[in-house]
Amino acid sequence: MTAIRTRRQRPMMTSHGRWGSFALCAALFGAAPALAEGIGDARAGREIATSLCSQCHQIDGSGRDSSRVPPGFGAVADMASQTELSLRVFLQTPHGNMPRYQLTRDETEDVIAYILSLRAR
Repeated sequence: MTAIRTRRQRPMMTSHGRWGSFALCAALFGAAPALAEGIGDARAGREIATSLCSQCHQIDGSGRDSSRVPPGFGAVADMASQTELSLRVFLQTPHGNMPRYQLTRDETEDVIAYILSLRAR
């Protein structure tokens, strides 16, 4: 006769992990941009942005006019509310005239890292 093993139920906090709570707190309190340097490869993000986004956006960081439509990546990076989380949500949500690109998780992280690297210091 074989024994039946059951998995122990984990509390909600543990199943989502402490890192999820940390990321949420970091996003809410503005620490996410400081952590964003480790989320992706900014150089790869620039290559993706050059091939997919440069037809409409200024991707080199020189376009810092927030009233320009569509905004340059420099203006996007400089938005006070901009975080890794807000960029991730934006990149995964269809918007108006913007083409619907299906980025992989790594591509998304690379583009986020690139945009946040353009933030004026």
